Amino acid sequence: MPATGVLLIQLGTPDAPTELALRRYLRQFLSDPRVIEAPRLRWWFVLNLFVLPFRPRQSAAKYQRIWDAVTGSPLLHWTRRQTEELQKALPSVPVAFGMQVGNPPLAQTVHELIERGVDRLVVLPLYPQYSATTTASAADVLFRALMQERRVPALRIVPPYYDHPAYLDAMATVIRDELAHLAWQPEHYLLSFHGIPIRYAQKGDPYATHVKRTTAGLIQRLGWPRGRWTQTFQSLFGREEWLKPYTEPTLVRLAKQGIRRVFVATPGFTSDCLETIDEIGREAREAFERAGGEQLHRCPCLNDHPAWIAAMTTLVREEAVGWIDS
Repeated sequence: MPATGVLLIQLGTPDAPTELALRRYLRQFLSDPRVIEAPRLRWWFVLNLFVLPFRPRQSAAKYQRIWDAVTGSPLLHWTRRQTEELQKALPSVPVAFGMQVGNPPLAQTVHELIERGVDRLVVLPLYPQYSATTTASAADVLFRALMQERRVPALRIVPPYYDHPAYLDAMATVIRDELAHLAWQPEHYLLSFHGIPIRYAQKGDPYATHVKRTTAGLIQRLGWPRGRWTQTFQSLFGREEWLKPYTEPTLVRLAKQGIRRVFVATPGFTSDCLETIDEIGREAREAFERAGGEQLHRCPCLNDHPAWIAAMTTLVREEAVGWIDS
């Protein structure tokens, strides 16, 4: 009887909040031609002469602020929890996760699943909206890993689920749950997504369109009135123009317009990480407060919320029809 396995793919995280660990992580991450589309020789010089000598120290300081003394990296912790809970929901099949960058390496996880006898593999990239910088990069790492294997399993990869009802319902549930615990009423809502350079979208990357579809689906479910919400992009890198509007300048503008209380959700991130905890929860909040804002509440990501585990189960089962018993 063919054996089916489930593989979750997440971007990855440094092994420690140290300059050395960040240098290793950033070197691997920023060497990906899907992430940085530039002439390789020129980018090699920029990376090694201008980025890696300085950015690891800055990034390490940020990771130190979010690193948990017990669970370590938030991204690793939540990905592990998602794997554990999905395994409980799918007890008849092995469920594992691998990282595109850092540990546990995706290639190692794939090899271990094959060694366990898996010859049918359902792959769930943890990126709701497709981008070549994330989803396609994950596929690249997966296929390179399979090139090293003698026995390659049959593959089914869950397609982007930016407008899938299960994902949208789970995200709306997390937002509603968080709003229900607030002691105050937000005057404005922000949906902040990771950005990509405009140039990538102009070359055909559908990410911006997927973000719009996600936003429309969430607004329909949440019923936020027009004029009370804004969709923005965060996590800029480099000097070129990225998708707009940018998150932090939008928050500053809102504060200067007299908005004092905002609620920020990050639907493009399935797990809390540096970009959500520190970039939104600290940097963006401080910018908002400096401009006159009073309260910014960051909504947690999907993490291990039961609604998200149920949605993950639905996504996997739909792709695994005929492979996993219902």
